[in-house]
Amino acid sequence: MGSPARLRAQLSVLLVAAVLVAVGAVVWTRLAADDDASSGDEVRLDTPGAYMEPGGPTNPPLPTDELPDVELVGADGSAVRLGDGDDRPMVVNLWYSTCPPCARELADFADVESELGDQVRFVGINPYDTAAAMERFAADRGVQFELLRDPEFAFADELRIVAYPVTLFVDADGRILERTGPIDDGELRQEISEQFGITT
Repeated sequence: MGSPARLRAQLSVLLVAAVLVAVGAVVWTRLAADDDASSGDEVRLDTPGAYMEPGGPTNPPLPTDELPDVELVGADGSAVRLGDGDDRPMVVNLWYSTCPPCARELADFADVESELGDQVRFVGINPYDTAAAMERFAADRGVQFELLRDPEFAFADELRIVAYPVTLFVDADGRILERTGPIDDGELRQEISEQFGITT
């Protein structure tokens, strides 16, 4: 048998090791709980434009109530300006395919547009996806309205948009009346009614 001093030293080492294991288990449990709490549809802002919810960054106040007069790109590569050639009020939705809240609301936009598209111009603006990916993703959700790309972020930068999705309600004169984040079909109909006086 070892000496009492040696036994005490061994017991001390074992006690320290047990405390370290216990502390490590507590830390690991808390980190795992944090991961579980944020693992739903949350996408962190590790990559540009990713939407973070809840409690994540929000878009700053709009710097202007005028719709930016910037050149966007149609799915066919043509140059498009939103102010050209249409006197209907607009619902402008900024989205992209790997944004979970964007994906959830696209089908709602498609449904409402199918009912109100003759009175309200619906436009989707996508800063990230290729034209083919954008069209395929939107078509899978029933979208038939106009889809444009903002590959240089000119439109988003003019409005200081950092979190997606964003929906703008724009009157026929090009003034932004309201801006929302994620929105469902009921809220979309309500905003169209309140902002434009148009109901189904």
